[in-house]
Parts: sequence; C-alpha cells; structure tokens
Amino acid sequence: MATIALAGDTMLGRGVAARLVADPAAELFSAGVRDLLAAADLTVLNLECCISGRGEPWPERRFHFRAPPRAAEALAALGVGCVTLANNHALDFGFDALADTLDGLRRAGVRTVGAGPDLAAARAPAILAAGGTRVAVLGLTDHPADYAAAPDRPGVAHADLFSGVPGWAAEEIRRLRGDAEVVLVTPHWGPNMTADPLPYVRAAAADLVGAGATLVAGHSAHVFHGVTGRVLYDLGDFIDDYAVDPRLRNDLGLLFLVTLDGAGPPEVRAAPLALDYGRTRLAEGAEREWVRTRFATACAALGAARVVEEDGLLAVRPTEQT
Repeated sequence: MATIALAGDTMLGRGVAARLVADPAAELFSAGVRDLLAAADLTVLNLECCISGRGEPWPERRFHFRAPPRAAEALAALGVGCVTLANNHALDFGFDALADTLDGLRRAGVRTVGAGPDLAAARAPAILAAGGTRVAVLGLTDHPADYAAAPDRPGVAHADLFSGVPGWAAEEIRRLRGDAEVVLVTPHWGPNMTADPLPYVRAAAADLVGAGATLVAGHSAHVFHGVTGRVLYDLGDFIDDYAVDPRLRNDLGLLFLVTLDGAGPPEVRAAPLALDYGRTRLAEGAEREWVRTRFATACAALGAARVVEEDGLLAVRPTEQT
C-alpha cells in the first residue's frame, strides 16, 4: 500500500523564480503544505517550466517559463520524487534548456518522465518505490505537437488523444502492469481554464484505465476538476504567478493524497490550497469553503463520487456508499 501526493501545474519561472532566488526554497510553500508532502510515500507533480540558465524563447509562443538551476534542489528539498515534463512548457527555451532540466533534476535525485533527448527516452516510464510498493509513472501530453520528441530529436511524449489513446501508450501501460503494482499515468490534456473535462478527455481516461492504468491524474486546465473511479481529471495548479480568473478561481486548488494497494479502488483525499503570488499555503475559512463546494459540485457532475470531510481533508467516496 502506498500514499502518493499528486500536485498539478508547478510553474517556477517569472515571479516564482524571483522568490526562489531571494528566499529559502521552503518559503515557497507553507509548513502545512510541506508536512502533507512529507507524510506521503511519494510525491509526483507536473513541472510547468524548464530549469536552466540558458536558451532562447521558442518562437511564436506567448508564454515562456524558465526556472533558475537551483529549482531542481528546491524540488528535491520539498520531497518530490518524480516530475512529468510532458507539457507545453518543457521546450519553452529550446533543446539545451531541456537538457539542463533533465540533468539538473537527475543530479538532484528527482526522477523525470514525459520528455527526453529522443523519442524512446521521452516515452520511457519511471519505476519508483513508495511505501514498499513499486509504482510506475508514465507521462504524456496532447499538446503542442511541435514539442514532440522524434527518434533523433529531443522533446516531449506527444499523444494525439483527440483521436484516442495511441497504441504505444496502451501497450506500455499493459507492459508496466507486469513490472509494478501501481501504474500512474499523468497526461497533460485539454485547454486552459475549463471547469470540467471535455468529452475527448473523458474518453481517453476510460481508455487509459481500460489499458490497465491503476490511476490517471491529469493536468492542463489550471483549475481542478472532479474525480471519478480511478481518474483525477485535472489536478489544477500548485504554484505560479498567474493572473486570477474571478469565476474559476485558479488561485484556489487542491493537493491530492491517493492511497493505493494496486488491486482495490484508490482512496482519494485532498487538501484545499490557496495560491498567493509565488507562494502556496493551505486554504482556510471562506477560501477553503469555496474549494470544498466547487470540488463537491465537480465530482457530483461526473455522477460517481461525493465529497465528505475527513480528518481535516476532503475525502472522495463512491455515491453508492452510505
């Protein structure tokens, strides 16, 4: 049995980078957030930037996110065991910056999935130990196609999920079921700033579970979505310096804590978060209530789960439970 902490988009560039350079790494997150991560057997997140001191902005893109080299050590100090780089920012500063990202995280002891120096490396999973359980992590993204790795080109593990889960991903998931007790697939899918998963995302999630994924934990929307069965459709944001949508409240989020034994259904709990500018803390008061209400509504809309309070966390329960 293992408890995995799952955090969404972690953007350590721009304003967050300024804090990272000026302040101790621990100050990016409150003590309450750090304590929850420390209690988990494994922490996995989506790293929404490169980590490098070099490179030029990728042409014809609006946003470019780059963290300073010390960000790798900051993630290690936070207890992060694995990050996925399969997203639309891994190549924001080109191939050299991606190489620096991979090397810096490797030297810091943080495993990576979803990007690499060639296609095989980008698609390769990571196998990690978590509480005595072997956990396989596989990262992929449905955008952008121009960041895709090739046999002789660095990049990300691109998957055209609009057309369904590609054969290579389904085959890899089936293979990993023989190598690990838990197979975590973490896709970067769908557009930004959507309140609920799109139909193609729901179809792809069902196919990933059908292929053998123990847990699917998505990201990209910048706001958290509901949970159903083995699917966490969107983890939302974990830390950033983004402008805030007053309706979707992308400055409020969730840190998911999922306990799995490889066979039975996952036990999903979540801690409400408040994302200040370049710093994340546990949500309290009206902020926490907003998160609770929004999460309960999102889960109910998917028709398979309800949300209850449990030991200071939000726990997801099947609707048939009484």
